[in-house]
Amino acid sequence: MRINRSFANLSITAPLMAALLYFAEFSFAAAPGKIILGYAAPGARALPFWIAQELGLFNKYGLDVEPVFIRGAPLLVSGLASGDIHIGSTGGSATLAAVAAGQDLKIIATFGSRNTFDLISQPNIKRPEDLRGKRIGLTSIGGTTWMALLLWLEHFGLDVQRDKMQLQPTGEQALTVQALDAGVVNAAILDGIYSSRIKPKGFTVLGEYSDLKYQFISQALVVQKSLLQQRGDMLENLLKAEIEGLAYVLAPKNKAAVIKTLMRRMKTAAGPAEEGYLDLLRGMDRKPYPTVESLVHVQRLMKVQNPKIGAVNLEELNDARLVKKLDDSGFIDKAYAAQGMTLK
Repeated sequence: MRINRSFANLSITAPLMAALLYFAEFSFAAAPGKIILGYAAPGARALPFWIAQELGLFNKYGLDVEPVFIRGAPLLVSGLASGDIHIGSTGGSATLAAVAAGQDLKIIATFGSRNTFDLISQPNIKRPEDLRGKRIGLTSIGGTTWMALLLWLEHFGLDVQRDKMQLQPTGEQALTVQALDAGVVNAAILDGIYSSRIKPKGFTVLGEYSDLKYQFISQALVVQKSLLQQRGDMLENLLKAEIEGLAYVLAPKNKAAVIKTLMRRMKTAAGPAEEGYLDLLRGMDRKPYPTVESLVHVQRLMKVQNPKIGAVNLEELNDARLVKKLDDSGFIDKAYAAQGMTLK
């Protein structure tokens, strides 16, 4: 397993050091021609490529795609930087941090640009201001749940440092749920499919996802600029498969089959799986254009800690050419029409 020299351009932070150790220890051992698609959120937002894989849509477009779960967006983006992951399904905060550190990454599609995360606390915490001095669970520092937390805290007039909160990264949301349930953390940022597991136990919903109106990327496809330049045809085909997968997922006629897939993949009961499915319906963009608007608030909050992030050109970071090509050709509309849906 190689560690690409591109890491030399990154500042050595704790998350990056963890990433270096992670990729030094594990190898995806991708066969020639295999495309590694890394994702950091194993939940409803992974359904478009899970379904594309199960229905043979990647094969339909001549692709051999292997989705690989990575514990945390910063680790995933570090894998992109090293070349060990070809395509990342991730959020905007880790991507912005990597670009500010010198990596030449491009966002080629944004499937989720709205908040899907609830802020849940122990039953004895009734108000957001009671989070002062408390421990809050999230998947990783610098990842999508971290950005959702910062936006929630800003929404409530709170601040991690000023209010002396302790952030507890768990690596994945299933472990965040366990930490909250066991009292290891006092509150947590959770996707709907996970928060629905713990709400019935009397935990307090401090923030319902729909109350946070900010746009921010929760799921985008991110690649190295060199891959976009050299394999644009491959990425276009991958987008075709994912868009057809998303159209299948969102079509009402397929609801039962999609929920069964989510139950199997997530090893969860029908109730939480349906909650996750409903979150997906509310949170996914039918036409996955990458937009500056979904990065503005991410950049605004992150540049306070790292001024270099403020210098990242959001227009240049986004590359909408492939989505626009598919949209202009009528491919996206036809994909939904094939599932009995219209986007008009």
